[in-house]
Amino acid sequence: MIIVIAPENDVPNEVEILNTLFQEGLECYHFRKPNKDYKSHCDYLNLIDSKYHNRIVVHYFHELVNEFNLKGIHFQEQKRRDHIDNPGQYFKNLKMYGKTISSSFHEPEELETCYFEFDYHLLSPVFSSISKQGYNGRGFDVNSIDKRIIGMGGVSIDNLNEFDKLGFKGVGVLGGIWNSDSPVEVFKKMKNHFEKKILK
Repeated sequence: MIIVIAPENDVPNEVEILNTLFQEGLECYHFRKPNKDYKSHCDYLNLIDSKYHNRIVVHYFHELVNEFNLKGIHFQEQKRRDHIDNPGQYFKNLKMYGKTISSSFHEPEELETCYFEFDYHLLSPVFSSISKQGYNGRGFDVNSIDKRIIGMGGVSIDNLNEFDKLGFKGVGVLGGIWNSDSPVEVFKKMKNHFEKKILK
């Protein structure tokens, strides 16, 4: 599984690149734009071909699932801590049928003991971040945790085998795609890695 995470600040030709990534088979895009307000989120989604909306997970303004046919919602670590103790209340006004729910973690122990059943979990930083300075990798080994865990931090074409060995079910990539001169080609190579893995 490959999750592409949105660049925090818009990059040139971002939506065109994103639509191409969807055409090339991107199944999950995490729409994480902390500096955009609700209207800007809507404007951004309206720039993306609507047939791909069901591959998009939102980090902010979870109520967007009521307006757009999205894949699901994601809880940043603090938001999870604030709301997931009383999830019934939180989800009450959201149309969540058939949607995914995921969350970010930075400690394997917290992930393992979290009682809420997320569809998948993002754990970081596995390796030193490409997009964030000073965000040093910790080499988490999650083979012993029986949950669907996606590794983040320093993801590149060259270390996908390392993520496999550490027990991750996929990767969440940000800088490895958006800091590249050829993001679509990088994605295709990553996709090829996971397709080969399935065939083994």
